[in-house]
Amino acid sequence: MVIKINRLQRYVFNGLLLSCVAILMRGVAVSFNVYVSSKIGAEGMGLLNLTQTVYGFAITLATSGINLAVVRLVSNALPYGNESYFDEKSDRRVYKIMRNALFYCLFFSVLSSILLFSFAKPLGTYALGDKRTVSSLKLLALTLVPISISSALNGYFSAVRRVYKSVIVQICEQGAKITVVSALLILIAPAGLEYACIAVVAGGAVSEAVCVVISATLYFFDRKIHKNEKFKMDTKKKILSKKALGVSHFDVKNVSKGKFIKETEKPIEKSKISIIAIALPVAISTYVRSALLTVEHLAIPWGLKKSGASAAEALSSYGVLHGMVFPILLFPSAVLSSFSSLLIPELSSAKEKGDTRRIKHIVSRVFYFSLLFSIGVSGIFVCFSGELGYVLYNSSEAGEFIRLLSPLIPLMYLDNSVDAMLKGLGEQLYTMRVNIFDALISVILVIILLPIMGIHGYVAVIFLMELFNTSLSIIKLLTITKIKSPIVRWVFKPLASVICATFLTRLIFNSHIFYSFLVRFINGKMICFAQIFICAILYLLLSRLFGGISKEDVKFAKGIVKA
Repeated sequence: MVIKINRLQRYVFNGLLLSCVAILMRGVAVSFNVYVSSKIGAEGMGLLNLTQTVYGFAITLATSGINLAVVRLVSNALPYGNESYFDEKSDRRVYKIMRNALFYCLFFSVLSSILLFSFAKPLGTYALGDKRTVSSLKLLALTLVPISISSALNGYFSAVRRVYKSVIVQICEQGAKITVVSALLILIAPAGLEYACIAVVAGGAVSEAVCVVISATLYFFDRKIHKNEKFKMDTKKKILSKKALGVSHFDVKNVSKGKFIKETEKPIEKSKISIIAIALPVAISTYVRSALLTVEHLAIPWGLKKSGASAAEALSSYGVLHGMVFPILLFPSAVLSSFSSLLIPELSSAKEKGDTRRIKHIVSRVFYFSLLFSIGVSGIFVCFSGELGYVLYNSSEAGEFIRLLSPLIPLMYLDNSVDAMLKGLGEQLYTMRVNIFDALISVILVIILLPIMGIHGYVAVIFLMELFNTSLSIIKLLTITKIKSPIVRWVFKPLASVICATFLTRLIFNSHIFYSFLVRFINGKMICFAQIFICAILYLLLSRLFGGISKEDVKFAKGIVKA
């Protein structure tokens, strides 16, 4: 019996698995974020996010581009078309890559940890301007080693297309974090805002420790299992004749039953690129960008104070924007981010093989689905921003920011997908250069506009820089792949669909009879989510009606489902 390996089905399955878990985890995270904000308030969220600016740079130094390097090197080391097992050469390559990655992680993460712990006091007192952040920074320094190692191991799981193992890690990590943070908020948060921040940070530290232990355990079992499969395959190859069977690779799970998979193309010559050759150039660029982002975020409270706001008001506005609004805006992007993370090994393998036709097909499909999804999300958020701000945070200010920033969603989501595709095609240095220019200009604009315009000046900066960054990335990708971009189908048809969908939803729910009937079964807050659900269904139906979703797209989706 011949078993056909369908790469597309495997990619979609992995993407859906990651998406479902990511949505679940983000849903839990947003709900937990609402709980934390109710405990520590907008000022506490601002203080916590201020601490994260320095921590973000420390993580950048600790990881130093290791995830991307592992994904690219391991995916290129595996047999093209049959990444589910290792042959003898691949096994040796992967072992060497992961060993070097571990040493790389330890060097940079220990260095980062020592620096953050040693300079926590001057950073908290002078850079962040708040002594209450010092204890949290010292505690965060202890998490950098496990974060770096986990980043490398997650890169391995992505490269070998066994993302369910990353899923297990995410679930355990989130569970540990929620448990510990909740307990500590009850125990020590009443002592003051500083201790409330320590409670949140300590929960994150424990979850990172859990994450690295589980990741390492899954990695070692994965290597052992697939190494044993390799020996079974090699033994069987010696006994059976390729010519008689007409195959070159075996499905190890079914080899005893005489089941085989089709012959794949011969492995190509693998390029000898080291961890440092890929990771370090990316890392250096990331250092610069992360440093600029840190400066930008530190300048935001400063600029708000210059505009006339008090220290508490500035911290509160910053907390609302970054601690409440952005998690909501980015919540649906879990779907695209999950699929985008899997594009790197897919495109990297196709590029190594020289399969330009496959590259064009992948890029075209990702553009189309990213825009179809993000334009729909953007329209729904614009329409229901006020309700979301009230239901989630009981804050009209949060609702206003959601409304203002929702039109940026297509750019933000598409930029994430495009950057992943460029990285998969080996253009990671270009994306980093664009991101560095983006961050540099952002710092300048924040310093100039915020003292004059206040928080709305920062909103203007976000708009300008998202447009700048995404445009350059799209132009580069289209230039490399030479694909055509049907703007009417990709942009205008989804836009018309979401406008009609939101209008019809408002019309339905504004009906007094329908609303009176609905409130008998669900409370007022849940009506908001019912409206969003109905609007999403109408959007899909209208997209099909207006031609945004074609017959070919429907056939494509059915083809994925069929075995």
